[in-house]
Amino acid sequence: MIRDLAVMLAGGGECVSDLGTVRDQEALFGAVASDSTAFRVIDRIAVEPGLLEALRLAHAQARKQFWKLHGAPESFRIDIDATLITAHSEKERAAGNYKGGYGFHPLMSYADGTREALSGLLRPGNAGSNTAADHETVLDLALAQIPAEHIEDLEILVRADTAGATHGLLDYCREARMRFSVGYELTGQVRAAILQISKDAWVPALDQDGSARKNGEVTEITDMVDLSAWPEGSRLIVRRERPHPGAQLSFTDHDGYRFQAILTDQADEDIAMLECRHRQHAHVEDRIRDDKDTGLAKFPFKEFALNEVWLEIVMLAHDLIVWTQALALTGELAKAEPKRLRYRLLHVAGRLAFSGRQAKLHLQDTWPWAAELLSAFQKLKTLAAATG
Repeated sequence: MIRDLAVMLAGGGECVSDLGTVRDQEALFGAVASDSTAFRVIDRIAVEPGLLEALRLAHAQARKQFWKLHGAPESFRIDIDATLITAHSEKERAAGNYKGGYGFHPLMSYADGTREALSGLLRPGNAGSNTAADHETVLDLALAQIPAEHIEDLEILVRADTAGATHGLLDYCREARMRFSVGYELTGQVRAAILQISKDAWVPALDQDGSARKNGEVTEITDMVDLSAWPEGSRLIVRRERPHPGAQLSFTDHDGYRFQAILTDQADEDIAMLECRHRQHAHVEDRIRDDKDTGLAKFPFKEFALNEVWLEIVMLAHDLIVWTQALALTGELAKAEPKRLRYRLLHVAGRLAFSGRQAKLHLQDTWPWAAELLSAFQKLKTLAAATG
């Protein structure tokens, strides 16, 4: 039942009743339970002790199989970020948020290299952005998703925006032997240090391909500010750039530049590379946007505990898409967002014919991506034979 719900969300569903899109194609998906049965399954997971954790464990076991087939990542970067989800006031623990809206404020984590969904924590709309305990919980859940045989060998980098710059989170990372890279507030001390930076201290920032950016420079001001309260080895790196034409400058900007700072304990000497690596944290916004197109945008139940289960199923659907892309697709389709993937492959018209107890799928040969879909089926058959 959980598998059918995840497949439904991967296909673009938004609520339990959208199971009808799967149930109505029994020749393709087999027997699918009714909406009421699906609700009872979710309700049981929500109320029976241990079942939510069992669902997370099943997700971790599937991840272990994916890593076995695809290969374990050489480096592991966990990106953490929160997002606001609008919800009706009747829903349990829905609350007003800092932007004036109403609903929930889940905190999510993803693996940057593989694009996998690692963990999520459903929270009321008024949950704090920089709550260290919530970040630690999300990290605990994320680490539990890493296969045990790899957890000791991976060098893990935890990335977050300024909400992650808390003593609790960074001390937690240090104790767990994980590196960190978080946004840092432009405090009065930092702004004063920026004014003292000499012109020749700035070096060009880097684009994602490693080339120098036309607009952007970085420098390190670790020795100019007091970082004694942060974990030993912490470094403060500042980036400046000219805002795009028409952009509004703020009181933290100076001399026509916009400044950003990051706090990290990475030991690399190339500060431009460190800043570029931190900027890749923005990928988490793409992952969250994908999930909002895969069931995250609507928490369909009144009870908070049921919506917690829903969040876990959303992450399963996320990984079903990502794993399929990694194992069966190439080129643009291997990185395509869910909406585009559904149009080109998942929702393509076809006819399933049966003869002699064998099923044969007929596809429109003029469909622009028919060859890619056929290749994907062939790769999946090879994988099934290898794991069977």
